[in-house]
Amino acid sequence: MNSKVIEKIKSDKILSEIVDKFDNEIYLVGGTVRDYYMGFGSTDRDIIVMDEDAKEFSLKLAKLFDATFVPLDEKNKIYRLVLPDKVNYIDVTNPVGDSIEKDLMRRDLTINAIAVNIRTGELIDISGGVTDIKNKCLNYVNELNFVDDPLRLLRVYRFQALYGFQLAPETINAVCKYADLIHKPAVERINYELLKLFGGEYAHVALENMNKTWLLEEIFPFVKELKQVPPNSHHHLDLFNHSVETVKQVQNLYNSAESDVKEHLDSIDFGGFTRLAHLKLAAFMHDIGKFSTWTIVDGKHRFIKHDDVGAKMSVKILKNLHFSNKQIDYISSMIKYHIYPSHVMSSPQITEKIMMRYIRKMDKNSIDAIILAQADRLSARGPEITDEIVERNITFLNMLLKFYLEVRETLKPLPKLLSGDDVMKILNIKPSRKLGEIMDALHEAQVSGDVITREHAVEFIKKLI
Repeated sequence: MNSKVIEKIKSDKILSEIVDKFDNEIYLVGGTVRDYYMGFGSTDRDIIVMDEDAKEFSLKLAKLFDATFVPLDEKNKIYRLVLPDKVNYIDVTNPVGDSIEKDLMRRDLTINAIAVNIRTGELIDISGGVTDIKNKCLNYVNELNFVDDPLRLLRVYRFQALYGFQLAPETINAVCKYADLIHKPAVERINYELLKLFGGEYAHVALENMNKTWLLEEIFPFVKELKQVPPNSHHHLDLFNHSVETVKQVQNLYNSAESDVKEHLDSIDFGGFTRLAHLKLAAFMHDIGKFSTWTIVDGKHRFIKHDDVGAKMSVKILKNLHFSNKQIDYISSMIKYHIYPSHVMSSPQITEKIMMRYIRKMDKNSIDAIILAQADRLSARGPEITDEIVERNITFLNMLLKFYLEVRETLKPLPKLLSGDDVMKILNIKPSRKLGEIMDALHEAQVSGDVITREHAVEFIKKLI
């Protein structure tokens, strides 16, 4: 296995050039070595230079590669070089405690605590990382490292989400022991790890296991409420497990999707992470409004307007986790409209006009909402939900998805037929709540195709007074 890593290093043009140009003792460490052992490529190389100040060495590398020098942590001497292609990175530091062994023992997981001398190929693996990779197991290097940086508690599940590895029993026990420390790291760091987690193929597995250690409730207190809503005639799972299952189904739908859909969900349009990662977080949160809207009438469980309530609840939750406004708008919109595509396609007569109205309303999020609606349907298989009901729902949602993919290139933004000033002059009204309602109604009429020209718009608003 070591020979594969050495071959990867030798075939790496960037590392080879460093070996050719410098005589320093340099180790490739951490995630890069882990990825090489697992047969993956890497564009982000982590190196430790043993015999020279990390900053001075980084500046030399920056000159060699015409790279941008970025100090990440001056106190701990961690520097990043961004190469001209903006794809490849080199992170440079000195060893903790002036020893490669001591440095590795300060790391989070054994799979991230392996080092290889890029010149000699010497392997240093003092905590059994290579064995754990072979056994597909996640284990900590030192329990107290969780205390030094409690973010490592969350990183355990981030890596499970990425690789699907099992957790060592001692690691599970340690997370249980220190779970309440997760509030100590900066919120921005927690935010980053969460999106890494939701971006992983096995996010649902990680969520299930986080739930067993109380860590999930520490980060997402609403989980306690989800667990209180039991299965019902429409849901074969309680609300918590339904939410996790929906995350799983989003991933399954992505895995089997056509290239156009995958390309859309792979795009990074906000927050530095894919739409898919954000959509799976929305899938996990899509029913958070159900607990507060839950009623039982004649034995039937009702959750009236839980989509609207959940969307509003999500804004505060996401703000507390320091998500950006764009991220919050997207996730809350997915929660608000997670039932909408199914409602559209349950019309007695499904016409192009009905489907176009959906597309006009959801715009660039059209695919995302359809996928979430399908995942939600596949995750709710209570006694009243037959296979025929599920198949019909999925088939019609696929029809809507196909229609969107066919027409999206021809879509143009809706023209602004009347401004707020225009409406006030025509109707002789002042700025008010009524004005806002009229503008919203006009927009909806345009989306529906009922108002196309300025003349139509004037006639339409006059009928609203």
